[in-house]
Amino acid sequence: MRVSRSLTIKQMAMVSAVTMLFVFIFCVILLFHSVQQNRYNTASQLESIARSVRGPLSAAILKGDIPQAETILQGIQPAGIVSRADVVLPNQFQALRMSFIPERPVPMMIMRLFELPVQISLPVYSLERPANPQPLAYLVLQADSYRMHKFVMSWISTLVTTYLLLTLMLTVALTWCINRLIVHPLRRIARELNDLSPQDQVGHQLPLPRLHHDDEIGMLVRSYNINQQRLLRQHDELNSHATRFPVSELPNKAFLMAMLEQAVERQQTTALMVVACETLQDTAGVLKESQREMLLLTLVEKIKSVLAPRMSLTQVSGYDFVILAHGVKEPWHAITLGQQVLTVINERLPIQGIQLRPSASIGIAMYYGDLTAEQLYRRAFSAAFSARRKGKNQIQFFEPEQMEKAQQRLTQESDILTALDNNHFAIWLQPQMSLLTGRVESAEALLRVQQPDGSWELPDGLIDDIESCGLMVTVGHWVLEESCRLLSAWQERGIALPLSVNLSALQLMHPTMVSEVLELINRYRIKPDTLILEITESRRIDDPNEAVAILKPLRNAGIRIALDDFGMGYAGLRQLQHMKTLPVDVLKIDKTFVDGLPEDSSLVQAIIQMARSLNLTIIAEGIETDTQRDWLAEAGVEIGQGFLFARAVPSDQFEQRYLTDARHHEKA
Repeated sequence: MRVSRSLTIKQMAMVSAVTMLFVFIFCVILLFHSVQQNRYNTASQLESIARSVRGPLSAAILKGDIPQAETILQGIQPAGIVSRADVVLPNQFQALRMSFIPERPVPMMIMRLFELPVQISLPVYSLERPANPQPLAYLVLQADSYRMHKFVMSWISTLVTTYLLLTLMLTVALTWCINRLIVHPLRRIARELNDLSPQDQVGHQLPLPRLHHDDEIGMLVRSYNINQQRLLRQHDELNSHATRFPVSELPNKAFLMAMLEQAVERQQTTALMVVACETLQDTAGVLKESQREMLLLTLVEKIKSVLAPRMSLTQVSGYDFVILAHGVKEPWHAITLGQQVLTVINERLPIQGIQLRPSASIGIAMYYGDLTAEQLYRRAFSAAFSARRKGKNQIQFFEPEQMEKAQQRLTQESDILTALDNNHFAIWLQPQMSLLTGRVESAEALLRVQQPDGSWELPDGLIDDIESCGLMVTVGHWVLEESCRLLSAWQERGIALPLSVNLSALQLMHPTMVSEVLELINRYRIKPDTLILEITESRRIDDPNEAVAILKPLRNAGIRIALDDFGMGYAGLRQLQHMKTLPVDVLKIDKTFVDGLPEDSSLVQAIIQMARSLNLTIIAEGIETDTQRDWLAEAGVEIGQGFLFARAVPSDQFEQRYLTDARHHEKA
């Protein structure tokens, strides 16, 4: 391989030119700054010398004693910095001149460029100065310009040396970095392609250079590899025979290993899933080549349909596919994805008059930062072989304990969905009472689950389990719809009691949340202002600005917004700057703060004061004693909720206890 001119020489010339320009500008700025600082120091010294002789000089001038004045000026000479001293009368008449250092020539360009010579003028007054003194004369001191000239030349010689050294060092350093990052990888690629023998050119794959997985060089290598795969496919078609393996346009093993190396380098938690399709292998020599080709392409499209955008599908052999599932961090996520893949593969498939029901075995290996790319690849295939030995359409993890954890989580998910379908979930209501009148002002809908003994309660950790199983949006929508159905029934009877429903952060950030809530309002024909959505603040919302953008359309539709668990999450006391922008109507003081009343009341007082300044309705949660209720009422809190008033009860008991007189709750 020959080149007429090395890329290294070209880039070094360009780097040198740019470096010389910027270092030159830097040195010029530094030179002028240093000279200006020296001018200032020289002027300060001249002024100090002038002030030291101004007193005796003014006495000599007042007496008209010229010899005495000359003697005083001659005493300046030992300072060594002053080249000339003049005494000038107010009418610009030069009364006295003393020269200390012979004038030596200084280039005119230096004089003009750096504004030489440096001189100062100091007024000389009478010793007995009247109210508005007039100077007797002016003492003018001039610095030695040649001394400044030597300083400038010294600095210029130093900066020239520094300039050349910096230019050389930066040129070499930048050129070395560019060589390592760009020139060397390109040179290796060029040499490898140049050394290829003709028989190896078709289907040749370039290894992805280290540190270039996600830049333009990596894109170049991947594009080359994909084009080579297409060429290989065309070559195989020209030399096809009945038993050849079908090849898709998917990336091959070289691409997969490069992606695995990148994941390992970034220590990125992921799952590697091998899909071994027995049907492709069993039909070799049975189906026509066109039929097998159609089978392969159909299976590829089906598998792609269940993959997320961040996931990659590759084909490493005629029968085996590998899914690199970025974003899958838990075994149960991986097994859920595997079940989706098996579901679409097992669908009945007509192929040119033949009905097939494809089958596959799936092996999964999880990566948590403790394996090499090759080890992860081998583990996934080992798991696939284990799944194949158990029969068709099986899923197997390389590590049995991960399989057990995934199955437990899937069982948990199934139990939650079964309970939801069998009406084992219900909403109970807890009243929210006026602290002044004792009247029910609103209610809060709370989730309850029927237990094996027939009782209803909310088990500890159930909300976390629902969230971790990815069912928070599903369960939350059910609670919201049940609450709207209940409000609709009340309002048909003329009851306009507001109902609060908790909305988790996951629900709030769901892309269809706003449209679903508005659809429920219209479907059940309820008054929007009777529905209060409580944003559960203790579950952190990462972007308050995004939350504001979501809540505004709901509030504009008439729905009221409450901030629950105030002080415990994103809009708490640490981030009060967001409060003014939040479209909130109600603020609920968390039980944690109420428990400390009345002894520890500082935080509650601050919350109440802030809510008043924002014109928000205040609800205090977790009131359990009369002392707490009395303190909150006296502090101006309008509504309270807690065991002191009532516990949550089923909706029918709530209606019998509080809504017997429907007209009492009608809005004016």
